[in-house]
Amino acid sequence: MKILVTGKNGQLARSLAARAQGSDIEIVLAGRPEFDLENPLTFGPVLKSVAPHMVINAAAHTGVDQQEDEPQRAFRINAEAPAELARLTRLAAIPIIQVSTDYVFDGKSTEPYVETDKPNPQTVYGLSKLAGEQAVRSENPDHLVVRTAWVVSRYGRNFVKTILSLARTRKRLQVVADQFGNPTEAHDLADGLLAAAHFWREKQGFPQGLYHLAGQGRASWYEVAARVLEISKAVGGPIADVESIDSSLWVAKAQRPANSELNSERFAHDFGYRAGDWQERVFSVVGNIIKDSAIGQDSR
Repeated sequence: MKILVTGKNGQLARSLAARAQGSDIEIVLAGRPEFDLENPLTFGPVLKSVAPHMVINAAAHTGVDQQEDEPQRAFRINAEAPAELARLTRLAAIPIIQVSTDYVFDGKSTEPYVETDKPNPQTVYGLSKLAGEQAVRSENPDHLVVRTAWVVSRYGRNFVKTILSLARTRKRLQVVADQFGNPTEAHDLADGLLAAAHFWREKQGFPQGLYHLAGQGRASWYEVAARVLEISKAVGGPIADVESIDSSLWVAKAQRPANSELNSERFAHDFGYRAGDWQERVFSVVGNIIKDSAIGQDSR
């Protein structure tokens, strides 16, 4: 089975390529310049050349604050591009998996969000990603939308790498303690999507069109940062003190959800897969980042 994955340099795309090695699934990564979400004319030639059995759209504009200043670009990348990709895959009779986000919710719930909860995005990012979900559903009936949250890994840009980088130059960090979610290791997310791909191949379809898939366990950004620095100290990495602060003291253009926990039980029930505990996964991520840094490996 051949799967075309967009966003070739991103955390999820690189994790999918790593997890599929040695299996009967071939991952083909696509990205700029040959596949550009801001130029839909590039989609058709890549689809024709690769001739995949499935497409996973793992690419997106994820600059949450930046998008508040460039909403048109956000919607072009996060909504219009998935719409065209879904249309082309439908014409080619190819299923599509669209990766979405916890930011489609307003964060006001006191319980983890389930798939039937009504979205109410508060940012351009959330609005554009929700529009992308709706476009994929409309354009290709053979689809799967998977919302995830707080993705971290040894690859790309993410919160864990930011904390470690700051700890190299600062003795004390301030991190928000009143925003909660599910840290998700990118390899876990990749394993879940591959489980869904195997299911589709066996059953020739997905059970339902919308799922949540995130790491197990609830955490605040402060708790994640404290865990990262605790592990870093233990393995000889950068060290800093971390102070918890209220989100009102952290000025940002885009409002972050106070609670964006996702309930992933539906995914576990239908596909037989659960992501790992966030604390265990962060331990592995921190160790790999420090190892990559020590040997001079480019893990960006």
